[in-house]
Amino acid sequence: MCNTNGKENETIRIFTIGFAKKNAREFFTILMEAGIKTVIDVRLNNVSQLAGFTKKSDLEYFLQVIGKIAYIHKPELAPTKEILDAYKKKEIEWAEYEKSFRELLTRRKAEKLVTPEEIDGSCLLCSEPLPDKCHRRLVAEYLQGYWNNINIYHL
Repeated sequence: MCNTNGKENETIRIFTIGFAKKNAREFFTILMEAGIKTVIDVRLNNVSQLAGFTKKSDLEYFLQVIGKIAYIHKPELAPTKEILDAYKKKEIEWAEYEKSFRELLTRRKAEKLVTPEEIDGSCLLCSEPLPDKCHRRLVAEYLQGYWNNINIYHL
């Protein structure tokens, strides 16, 4: 496994959240109560009309004003359009999606796309309300497998 730039003996905390089935009050309250310092948006498309209060420019503004929380968009931690479309159209099952996405994270060297310092206390954001069939969980687990000293909390 990898040296974590001085964090090898410290526990890194990664949080994850999906915005679907949450109103703005619930969403921002959850983030603030968890003490989130940065939201790392791992959606491929963060400007969809379906995103409501979580559209990129709106979300960045709301996070800063409401909770003094920073915002970063990391679409390279999202699945490709092809993988996502195949799953949404039921051309592949979850197990195949998960396998393809994990391989994509490995090819992209996801552990180099964020630093332990950047990820510690941050929250991975996507739309799925629950983490069980969501790529944000897979990103967190990938990093946990690479760095070892990570605790994952799903909000």
